[in-house]
Amino acid sequence: MPRVRVHSFTISLDGYGAGPRQTREEPLGVGGEALHDWLIATRTFQSMIGRTGGTVGVDDDFAARFGVGVGAWIMGRNMFGPIRGAWPDDAWRGWWGKNPPYHGPVFVLTHHGRPPVRMEGGTVFHFVTGGAREALERATEAAQGKDVQIGGGVSTIRQYLEAGLIDELHLAIAPRLLGSGEHLLRDLDLTALGYQCTAHVPTAAATHVVLTRRSPAEAETGR
Repeated sequence: MPRVRVHSFTISLDGYGAGPRQTREEPLGVGGEALHDWLIATRTFQSMIGRTGGTVGVDDDFAARFGVGVGAWIMGRNMFGPIRGAWPDDAWRGWWGKNPPYHGPVFVLTHHGRPPVRMEGGTVFHFVTGGAREALERATEAAQGKDVQIGGGVSTIRQYLEAGLIDELHLAIAPRLLGSGEHLLRDLDLTALGYQCTAHVPTAAATHVVLTRRSPAEAETGR
């Protein structure tokens, strides 16, 4: 059965998915880029950016699950780019160059519509102004029976968590402190929302945690 999932979303030890003072030069805020050191070092990531080498093992095993079985993506506007408010023009086409890693339909949550952006490799960015549920409906249809992956950032994932719409959440917890920024889980009662920890794998570079949402039948039986 198709799932809605989050994969390889990295947070700090104190729970922040992005640091303070996000800018175009530092899109993840002060200190935020370093959260992803575990991922950047892997063979999977190095291959994605056209390089050879990289680490293998548990971190790479998790990284390699990126996009597997995924038919469509959802992300927030802040993840798509640094521009706020009305689009001044159509020049900004994302952070990823001419060939983004998605290779399929991507639905961007925004208050300001614009025409779809078609990229090399099959990625098409669609801009959704009707909210999180509309984006999920469109992504589910576009996925054609495959999974839908929520790419981020923090506020987008929180919207889907609060609504109980994420089936599986893989978090990579980096051994770093940010102190402030965008907190992923603050004031969210994950137990009440039906989530349980189904995997916990520490490495030298990160601790990988998988949270899975119980089905209504499982919740009723207390499993």
